[in-house]
Amino acid sequence: MSFGFKIMAEGDYACFTRPELKVERVSYDVPTPGALEGMLKSIYWKPAIRYVIDKIIVFNPIDFVNIRRNEVKAKVNYRDFLRQMEGKDSDPCIYTSESRSQRAAMVLKNVKYGIEFHFELTGIKSDDETDAENKHYSIIKRRLEKGQQFRTPCFGCSEFPVKRITLVDEFDMNLINSSVLSSGDVDLGFMAYRVQFIDGGYPKNDDWESPVFSDKATTLYYRPHMINGVIDVAKYKEEMKC
Repeated sequence: MSFGFKIMAEGDYACFTRPELKVERVSYDVPTPGALEGMLKSIYWKPAIRYVIDKIIVFNPIDFVNIRRNEVKAKVNYRDFLRQMEGKDSDPCIYTSESRSQRAAMVLKNVKYGIEFHFELTGIKSDDETDAENKHYSIIKRRLEKGQQFRTPCFGCSEFPVKRITLVDEFDMNLINSSVLSSGDVDLGFMAYRVQFIDGGYPKNDDWESPVFSDKATTLYYRPHMINGVIDVAKYKEEMKC
């Protein structure tokens, strides 16, 4: 049985941030597989599975727009939060008027992607059932068909939500914009593939009831080509570099 899916995803804006440009946000021309994995996890995720992006199809023209965004440069202090829960005098709040920072960003607009993906079992906190793959497949399919999600899927940044996700049997390649088709074979250069956490998904304290995960991670890179709007991620995945 095949455990693969094909979906169409659309949105008004997207930002797949280039890590080498940190002062102002600048998006890659196309989505990173890691960003799309995060989008799928907003629909359904368990430690027992991992998503693998096989193909990305760019349907709309690659069009950038410059915007200014307000960002909060501070994080909630975890210790202050715990002290407040214990009834102690503590204020873990962040006041945006004091912590706001305005930054420019070059983002994509009017995006539409075809995404082909499958999932694999990780062996982490896995089910003992022999039909575990069938179970996860059925849940993912049902949630995609009904448009269910436990948090809003986004294109890279949380302020750029995905407007529509549609499960399809096949992609209509005739819908690829002529400007994308005429670009032919485009070398996208080295792109971030995904962020890989050092702990591999296992809690550092070996306690699934109160797990503590590591924040340490490395970024994997790959060098894909977009040929007539199609990025064969599975093909270029073999060229991933740390």
